[in-house]
Amino acid sequence: MLKQTAAILALLLLGSASPAFADPWGTVDCGRVLAPVCDLGAGNSHQPNQGLNPDHPAGADQVGGDDEDPFVDCGYKPIDYEAPGGQPQEAGGWFMVLCSPDGKDPLSHGPVWVPAGGAQPALSPEQVAEVARNRLRLPEVTIAASPAEDQLVNLPTWLWLSGGWEEVSANASVTGVSVTAVAKPRSVTWSMGDGGSVTCTGAGTPYGPHAEPTSPSPDCGHIYRRSSADQSGHAFPVSAIVRWMVTWSGAGQGGTFPDMTTTGTASFRVAESHALNNGG
Repeated sequence: MLKQTAAILALLLLGSASPAFADPWGTVDCGRVLAPVCDLGAGNSHQPNQGLNPDHPAGADQVGGDDEDPFVDCGYKPIDYEAPGGQPQEAGGWFMVLCSPDGKDPLSHGPVWVPAGGAQPALSPEQVAEVARNRLRLPEVTIAASPAEDQLVNLPTWLWLSGGWEEVSANASVTGVSVTAVAKPRSVTWSMGDGGSVTCTGAGTPYGPHAEPTSPSPDCGHIYRRSSADQSGHAFPVSAIVRWMVTWSGAGQGGTFPDMTTTGTASFRVAESHALNNGG
C-alpha cells in the first residue's frame, strides 16, 4: 500500500450555510385599517437542507448571501484504500477531498489518486456553482389577502405576497474561478383549502382603498363558493408555494439548477353572507 508522505496544503474552507424551510404554521395580524388588508406571516423556524430534488428542494427561507466568505476551500486527507482494479504503478497516494469539516457538503468526494509531487485537482466552474447555489438565501413567503377579516362566499378574494418575491444572488470563488448563482421567482401556486387552486405568474396586486369590494383581482384571486364552517378550526388551510428559477454564470460558462421552492401557510375563515329583511 502506497502512502503519501509529503505534506498536502489545504486550499480553502467551505463556509456554506444550511438552507432551511418556512414554518408550516401561519400567524394572523388583521387590524382595523382603511384598506381591507390582512397580512398572514409564514413563521420563522428552519429545518435542514433536504438536497437538490426539485420536488423537495433546498434553500427555502434564505435571504441575501453577501455576508458569506465567497471563497471555497477544499483540503485533501490521505487515506488507506485498495483500488478494486489494483494500485497505480506510479508513486503517490489516495486522498479524500473534503470541502467542509464533516465532509457532508456536495463537493466532498473521493477516493482520488494524487501522484507524488503532482498538483491537486482544481474545482470546475460547475462545482463552484454548486457552492454558490447552496449559499442562496431565499426570502420567507408572507401571504396577504383581502377582505381583511373573514372571507365571504361568492365575494372575490384578492391574493398577493407582501414578502418573498425578491430576486437574490450568491457568490463563490476559488483561485481563477468566480461564480454567481441567481434565483428569480417565476410563479406562485395557491392552494385555497376548498379544493381550488390558482397559479399566478407574479406576486399579485395588493387591494387598494379605492377598489370596488365586488371587483376581482386583476391578476391573482379566488372566489369561495362555500363556507369553512365544517373545517377544523372553522377555517380553510391555505398555502402559497413560490417556484424559483436558479441559474449560474462565471468563468465564461453558465447553466441552470433544478427549480427551488419556498412555502407560506395561513388559515382563511370563510363566512356566508346573510341579508336581513325588515320588510312588512
